[in-house]
Amino acid sequence: MSGGRILVVEDDFDISGMLQLYFKNQGYEVYVAPRGGVALEMTRQNMPNVIVLDIMLPDIDGYEVCKQLRTNLRTSHIPIIFLTQKDERNDKIQGLELGADDYITKPFDLEELRLRVRNTIKSAEVASLTSPSTGLASGRLIEQQLRELMRKQDWGILYIGINGLGAFNEVYGFVAGEEVLRFTGMLLNDVIDEMGTADDFIGHIGGDNFIIITRKELVNPLRAEISRRFEENVGTHYDFMTRMQGYLVIKDEDGKEEHAPLMTLQIGALSVEDGPFTDIREITEAAAEARRQARNK
Repeated sequence: MSGGRILVVEDDFDISGMLQLYFKNQGYEVYVAPRGGVALEMTRQNMPNVIVLDIMLPDIDGYEVCKQLRTNLRTSHIPIIFLTQKDERNDKIQGLELGADDYITKPFDLEELRLRVRNTIKSAEVASLTSPSTGLASGRLIEQQLRELMRKQDWGILYIGINGLGAFNEVYGFVAGEEVLRFTGMLLNDVIDEMGTADDFIGHIGGDNFIIITRKELVNPLRAEISRRFEENVGTHYDFMTRMQGYLVIKDEDGKEEHAPLMTLQIGALSVEDGPFTDIREITEAAAEARRQARNK
């Protein structure tokens, strides 16, 4: 299983190639972006667990990349380690003021960088800020966003679960199941990028549970598009025969075959108009009930 996803933003191909090879050998998934604009796009697509970010880039500098990531609600939680030749005190302060989590200067020691990457990822997970499976916001960040709803007048929520993931894991194993979770997180990001707003929030609650916080008028179109794309693309996670027959074959303890449907999404929708709500517990209970009702439709 991967130690995490690292995005290396570096225009020096010798350095980026060395870091990619080194961290892959350490068990990480590694992506490389040679420009700031590419880094912003790859972050939205892959939701890395940490970004190793050079300051001097050929299009926009690392400070601007950091600023844009920190001001976007869907990427603001991703840890950033600045990697640069600059070692002036003011440069470090500027990076940290923008929200960088750490700072290391060139030339650097690979072992030191590895430890900083490892510790940064673990700190985010321990603090319940990031899901290790999907890289999405989790734990305290979700709770924070739910609390802020109490001060808004136009919010909507999608509470999302994956039907059939348990059966899928039983046949294909938990590693394949983790890929389904990551696929789902990326799908949600893609739909929000295309149809939502910069203020929309996506969280991975845990297991197969996801949440989207958006505006009330976007709830129904987002739900329809997310369901459509999931059903169109989830088949790629099954073998050819299973896709053709349209169900999984599972054997019980007695060896008797059972047929399990392919995975679908179960999405409950809730908006401010379903209230009034006095606290976030009432909101989460209502969202869970909306998802249960969605299963029965």
